[in-house]
Amino acid sequence: MENINIMLILLAIVIVGYVAGKLGYMGGDFDRRLSNIIIDITCPALILSSTMGGTLPDRGLILPLLGISLLTYLLLTAVAWYLPLLLTKKSEDRGPVGFALMFGNVGFIGYPIVGAIFGHQAVFYAAILNVVNTLSVFTIGVMLVKGEAHRLTFPPKILRTTPMLAAYLAMLIVALGIDSIPDIISQPITMIGNITVPGALLIIGSSMSRLSWRTMLGSRVVYVTTAFRLLILPLLLYVIFRAIGFSPYVVNINTLIIAMPVATYGTILCLRYDRDTTLITEITLISTLLSVVTIPLVAQLLGN
Repeated sequence: MENINIMLILLAIVIVGYVAGKLGYMGGDFDRRLSNIIIDITCPALILSSTMGGTLPDRGLILPLLGISLLTYLLLTAVAWYLPLLLTKKSEDRGPVGFALMFGNVGFIGYPIVGAIFGHQAVFYAAILNVVNTLSVFTIGVMLVKGEAHRLTFPPKILRTTPMLAAYLAMLIVALGIDSIPDIISQPITMIGNITVPGALLIIGSSMSRLSWRTMLGSRVVYVTTAFRLLILPLLLYVIFRAIGFSPYVVNINTLIIAMPVATYGTILCLRYDRDTTLITEITLISTLLSVVTIPLVAQLLGN
């Protein structure tokens, strides 16, 4: 029940964004400016705040978590490159579909869900998993959104964006075991980072307000992509990583992270790079709605 409540709360914020878009408070240039603020300022703060909880995780789990996360995104990169070729005939849709298949809403929805199911300390483990996710979003994710998935190169400037710099610093904090960051530093960073979740969800709602009801009902591509995002890929990777020999605890947390709905960064990045947000917004919306059912189901299958 607690998992469902969390999802309903997040959906309520999306609805507020939808109403704000319809009433003219949000939309257009405002959404683009807010997207840039989230990517360049509040998102880096959120990444850093995830390492400032004051309690370090079991050091013995850090390397397995990083290892399983690296393997996860290597496999998901292959999926994002090739599966869209089978799911849609429209070349312009393959980037958004690939992004949706690869990236779940780890920072926005994953943290509270993992905390609710595995306990507060597991949020820190989720943050470690999220480091590789963040690196991937702002490299591979940008390439997918821009329709450059055929290029197997990483633009150097992406590696110097503020979210990337925050990810590097977060990894350093974990590696050095720094657990006593002064409140005068950690609390402002945490407060700014907390803007990310409602801000991103409001943008999703505002983007929805420009879609017709028929469009928001989705299409075959939307529902097939959502099925892979929420159930097929998480359970497939669960089987693979258990067979490899990762500990059940590490695999369970990673599986739940993968089972999150589509990352809101998809819509934000489309806005930033002047790409059509329609398809990615549809998939984000439908996957978020259906995750109210699928996340508790996945958690039950994991035995939690």
